[in-house]
Amino acid sequence: MAKKEKLEHSELAGEFTDDGITVLVDIFRTSGSNEDWTMEVVTQAEDLIRWDEPFATDRDAFDEFLAVVARDGIRSFLEDEEPSVH
Repeated sequence: MAKKEKLEHSELAGEFTDDGITVLVDIFRTSGSNEDWTMEVVTQAEDLIRWDEPFATDRDAFDEFLAVVARDGIRSFLEDEEPSVH
């Protein structure tokens, strides 16, 4: 049985609320590695939005999340009928 990888979560990860909507922003990589960071957003309805491309830093990932919220609004994470990939 394969050993489950331990993940390191960014200090920037956590709940984010805007316009009365709360989502969970998860930014992570394999623990103890220098790998790039992966970002996912989980909605209140437990929909998962994952970015295809990794980020060099956790700050780059969080800045991209903030840019999407500023450009499209937090509701853009809720309006997709199909799983969203950024």
